[in-house]
Amino acid sequence: MADLSRIFKAYDVRGVVPDEWDDTVAELLGAAFAELTGATCVVVGHDMRPTSPALSRAFARGAVSRGTDVVFIGLCSTDGLYFASGSLCMPGAMFTASHNPARYNGVKFCLEEAAPLSGNLSLETVRALAEQWAESEPPVSTRRLGTVVEREVLSDYADFLRATVDLSGIRPLKVVVDAGNGMAGLTVPAVLQGLPLDVVPLYFELDGTFPNHPANPLDPKNLLDLVQRVREEGADLGVAFDGDADRCFVVDERGEAVPPSALCALIADRTLKQSPGATVIYNLITSKAVPEIVAEAGGIPVRTRVGHSFVKAEMARTGAAFGGEHSAHYYFREFWNADTGMLAALHVLRALGEQSEPLSAVRSRYSRYHALDETNYRVEDPAAVIALIKEHAAGLFEDPVTFEEVDGLTVTSAHGWFNLRPSNTEPLLRLNVEADTQERCVRVRSAIEGLLLPHPA
Repeated sequence: MADLSRIFKAYDVRGVVPDEWDDTVAELLGAAFAELTGATCVVVGHDMRPTSPALSRAFARGAVSRGTDVVFIGLCSTDGLYFASGSLCMPGAMFTASHNPARYNGVKFCLEEAAPLSGNLSLETVRALAEQWAESEPPVSTRRLGTVVEREVLSDYADFLRATVDLSGIRPLKVVVDAGNGMAGLTVPAVLQGLPLDVVPLYFELDGTFPNHPANPLDPKNLLDLVQRVREEGADLGVAFDGDADRCFVVDERGEAVPPSALCALIADRTLKQSPGATVIYNLITSKAVPEIVAEAGGIPVRTRVGHSFVKAEMARTGAAFGGEHSAHYYFREFWNADTGMLAALHVLRALGEQSEPLSAVRSRYSRYHALDETNYRVEDPAAVIALIKEHAAGLFEDPVTFEEVDGLTVTSAHGWFNLRPSNTEPLLRLNVEADTQERCVRVRSAIEGLLLPHPA
């Protein structure tokens, strides 16, 4: 039987093209997704990777073969696809591998109104049906063949975001934007044109081979060009997007990175001014400053596991106004609970532009603790390693600790916390540490590494 397990990850489809999947597999996925949703119409978009147009067209052929119409929106960001799914009330498929190297591609699925797959329609059920039909021809559909209609949604997407966060009255700002040759090169000009912003573009040319640097701003090395340009230009801030532009990262006027948790707190604070008493979702590796600031602003902080499916589920369950992850995914109720880097960037620009302080001063109000960048470790038996760390955890802080074993192991004391959790997609353990001093962060991580023994991955 066909085996697609290598490309089906925890939250999406992703693998090397054509070694692990190709147009034939994409067509099977389109047929399976259409069959399982039972939708009369699905929306399909793709990023700038060289393989994306052919894969997305193959997916559309598969959907059409099951009697489902396709609205094909072509080049778009992932949040552009979510906008189309939300505004058109259709399931959707976005062809992208986000920040992965050029040889990769993938699919991010959603249901109507950008909702995550759930219930009887999961990635596993899509995979199972695609594998079944790879072995034997699918039964003849009793529905007519679907049709493919091409539609442009970029202007509607831009209008929606500009109406959601109005920048027309802010003071003029100079902002350097690093699109990383990804989809922000298409979306940023459409959204920011005509606003009181002097936009200095970096790598806006759409090029899925990523000739300048990987489109992964989570790695500090990939922010070096942005930092240098912000300082050279004397800009007010810099913004970087990942390849599919669903995440944004910010540096202040000094070129210093603003932690994503600080952006979570900033946006949450703004959201609660507009929606007093609202619920805000944050994940378990987000700074503890976030729930503190949410509570101080009169909101209700709700903690969840790492991963967009968990955040979106809690957003829907609680009716939350905003959700944030330390990985720089930001979710908005007015955006169908989906994540959008562009809307997060607009909130930062509005927060900075409506007062006179520099961003370094603004961010200081939302950064209360010290944290280390996430560290990855390759281990043969993650469960055994986590059990070993738990056994010795009491000696890692000077005061009593508590344990929580949701999404790995979280150990908390009065002076800090750490979380050690297995990756959903790789044979890795991921370590996050936060404490009241940088020295304590380093000391705790060093002690954990002494128990782990292997070098960081």
